[in-house]
Amino acid sequence: MAVNAAERSAMDRALQLARRGPRGVNPQVGAVLLSPDGTVLAEGWHHGAGTPHAEVDALSKLAPGEARGATAVVTLEPCNHTGRTGPCAVALIEAGIARVVYALDDPGAASGGGAERLRAAGVDVEAGEQAAAAHALIDGWLTAQRLGRPQVTVKWAQSLDGRAAAADGSSQWITGPAARADVHRRRAEADAIAVGTGTLLADDPALTARDGGDLLPHQPIPVVIGSRPAPADAAVHRHPHTPLFFDTHDLHAVVADLHARGVQSLFVEGGPTLASAFIEAGLADRVLAYLAPVLLGGDRLALTDIGVASIAEARRLTVEEWVPLGPDLLAIARPAEPHHTPTDEGAA
Repeated sequence: MAVNAAERSAMDRALQLARRGPRGVNPQVGAVLLSPDGTVLAEGWHHGAGTPHAEVDALSKLAPGEARGATAVVTLEPCNHTGRTGPCAVALIEAGIARVVYALDDPGAASGGGAERLRAAGVDVEAGEQAAAAHALIDGWLTAQRLGRPQVTVKWAQSLDGRAAAADGSSQWITGPAARADVHRRRAEADAIAVGTGTLLADDPALTARDGGDLLPHQPIPVVIGSRPAPADAAVHRHPHTPLFFDTHDLHAVVADLHARGVQSLFVEGGPTLASAFIEAGLADRVLAYLAPVLLGGDRLALTDIGVASIAEARRLTVEEWVPLGPDLLAIARPAEPHHTPTDEGAA
């Protein structure tokens, strides 16, 4: 049975509802319940970890029996497992839902399979309606599910000769206003932003995302990695979010902790030691290198040791885009092939 106009319209609405939910451990999901004649009976969305899923949220707004024979339009395949809440597939079956239209298959080994369970119970199921839009909505969550950690972007700014700072350590500003505005826009797209304690002590960064002097609506959670303590008056303490401090050099442990907190994307701001450590650990999914037409010389390199001893071990990148930003140039690149660390091999 093809998707009809009322169901397509309901999926549009379900995608809008999904955006109301928070980004986090669980995906953003929206649901709309339709009567057999296409009238909207109820709407719902997932309000966060531990709360009813979108389908159950919508069902809770109806009287017992009112959903019998109805159609559920959902942005993600109804789940098929018991976590903090019960399986949505079972809730739909017990409510008497006759048809389910959903956009994306649930990729979870435990949570997937809801469509099969629904069909086995005699529910008509249609998958794939507006799948691209649904994928774009929860792309960060899907990536984090696949990786088992946040997607990591490593950013640095450098002179044309590969330096991150002048001989005296000063680095403000290597790049111009257009490049700096681009950085702030990309910060605002991330769930968290990380620096090492060296950068925190040297530059006292606020780790906010700004448009000029104004804070942008979304602010990444500040993350500080390293063993040196932050001064009590450090700017990061005035961030809208409480900063997270990790007194460790184990980056795999850091990203695992962030993943458990629901962080889907991590923006590594620096400095060179931390950026190099993420690359060496094979945790850099994307690189943003801002190149300024200036020469600095000296030994303040944008990257330090990344575990490359010979040209055969070079970390090859695929440049996806070159972006002119005033006099500067941004290279957006991804690893040409996944880097396998000893930790990866040991877990295989």
